[in-house]
Amino acid sequence: MRIERLTFNKIKIFLTSDDLSERGLTKEDIWKDSLKWHQLFHEMLEEASEELGVNFQGAVAVEIFSIHAQGMIMIVTKEDQEDELLIDDGFINMQVTDQSNNVILFEFTDIEEVIQLSKRLASMNFLNGTLYFMNQTYFFFVKEDPLLVKDGIIANMCEYGNASLESIHRLNEYGIVIIKEKAVETLVKFF
Repeated sequence: MRIERLTFNKIKIFLTSDDLSERGLTKEDIWKDSLKWHQLFHEMLEEASEELGVNFQGAVAVEIFSIHAQGMIMIVTKEDQEDELLIDDGFINMQVTDQSNNVILFEFTDIEEVIQLSKRLASMNFLNGTLYFMNQTYFFFVKEDPLLVKDGIIANMCEYGNASLESIHRLNEYGIVIIKEKAVETLVKFF
């Protein structure tokens, strides 16, 4: 489990599939509103409070981004005190938003990895994607499509890079767009 502070009232928590299975949980347990899930969530918020100095008493908004085999990312935002209706000491009111199946974002340390991946994806008739660069790292972004999983495209992406914890919104704001559309087709054409 990795915890990162994003703003004064927002944190990002990355849980791998192994983290969940070690605690006897699955991704589906989150939607079942199970007791195990609530216990894990409280433990994560306590750890975040200790590590990052963020107090999460009261209402919080939780966005969950599922990354197929890798696990999940949760963005937890502490709501403003004026907006809170039901607050008791130690009580956390969660609003959970599912953001799974939106985007696929992988990161690479070397452009050669991106070129090799592009050649593999082109051989599978996948030519789309957007290529970004930020903080000495290349990011390959595609809108998720059920065919990507079926055709093994995500599995191939895992061979060359790592699922990114970075936000596509942050990349759009601070990153450099190298190839905006059809990144795979463009890379194969020039390399």
